[in-house]
Amino acid sequence: MQFTLATIGSAGDLFPFLWIGRALQARGHRVEFLGPVQHAPFVEVAGLSFHGLPADQAVLDHPDLWHPTRGLAVVWQATRPAMAQLPGLVEALGGDQHHVLLVHPLALPEAELCRAARPDLRIAAAYLAPSNLPTVHDPLLLGPWPVPRWVPHGARRWLWQTLAARFIDPVALPGLNAARTARGLAPIRNLIAHLMAIPDLSLALFPDWFAAPPPDWPQPLHQAGFPLYDPAPDALPSAELRAFLGAGAAPVVFTPGTGNRQARAYFAAAAQAVSELGLRAIFLTPHRDQIADALPANICWQEYVPLKSLLPHVGALAHHGGIGTTAEALRAGTPQLVVPLAHDQFDNAARVEALGAGVSLHAARVTPARMAAALRQVVGVDQVARQCAQVAQRFAAPSPIDALCERLESLAR
Repeated sequence: MQFTLATIGSAGDLFPFLWIGRALQARGHRVEFLGPVQHAPFVEVAGLSFHGLPADQAVLDHPDLWHPTRGLAVVWQATRPAMAQLPGLVEALGGDQHHVLLVHPLALPEAELCRAARPDLRIAAAYLAPSNLPTVHDPLLLGPWPVPRWVPHGARRWLWQTLAARFIDPVALPGLNAARTARGLAPIRNLIAHLMAIPDLSLALFPDWFAAPPPDWPQPLHQAGFPLYDPAPDALPSAELRAFLGAGAAPVVFTPGTGNRQARAYFAAAAQAVSELGLRAIFLTPHRDQIADALPANICWQEYVPLKSLLPHVGALAHHGGIGTTAEALRAGTPQLVVPLAHDQFDNAARVEALGAGVSLHAARVTPARMAAALRQVVGVDQVARQCAQVAQRFAAPSPIDALCERLESLAR
């Protein structure tokens, strides 16, 4: 069978698709991978056929990229040039009648254009985090704002529609409808409702104990476990890091995400917080210019370290709430301080708190004092450590990848 996988975004968006693509190829299928051109090394190491899509790296410096309400519009606009190439690339790949196009949710409009040209094409969507799937059921967060449980479903639906009409549709629909009109398709009025109706199969890439499916998620839906994937799982820590880990108490790791180039204030607050608490820290970011030139002896900077190998040696993980980082910390049983900025991160943070595996602090409220107070709630706290250990036991179950591949194969047939 033939499977074409298309994704956008950072490495966190890429790795789940590599997890699926490698498994499908190992089962004897033809796999074509479409993704941002800067991720070519990751895809090539995975052994998959790669077709690079243009990527606007300047978006990483956009002031609204991490804004809780305006961030999605920035991402949407930045990814449209790449997605505009999707129909032509899929058509050029050809393939027989058993062809599935598996896409990131933001690629669904262009996936539908592919199907308009080829009606036998099957479309699957991979939802990386629970908040990628809109619902009116609890728990419900609109950005950083939780909707009280007593608010009726009708009012929640109105809130969703109002926010979409104000922040999403004016940005997305003009260009999308122009592309649809050019192909003889009717225009659409509501992006979110339209996206949910496109896939022939929806894949929720997280377990039901993290997010149980509410009644209004799209069907058919297959819920898998976390797609834990590391491009270099056997990479050894640097000599500098090994020396640092062995020189004192387990440190706290701070990472705002690999794609975050706007974290200077975050790291400054972290440095002051660990100094106040007498803790050691590892600052994890590929963007060295976000960190002070001279670091004290209690802080070690690293460009990249696989979390799977690092987390067993640390006391806590402070991070942005990306779903991949969250899942790695849950697997390792590491207490978490989640500092969400935008997108799915607020919802992921709330679910970590509900599991008793950590606490959260809105990035807009970060100060050295608040960060220190939040760290006191997780570092060395026995109750949190016990909850984290219980959650980590859930990862002893067999990998969900075979069942996921079987669903995709069934769709192809």
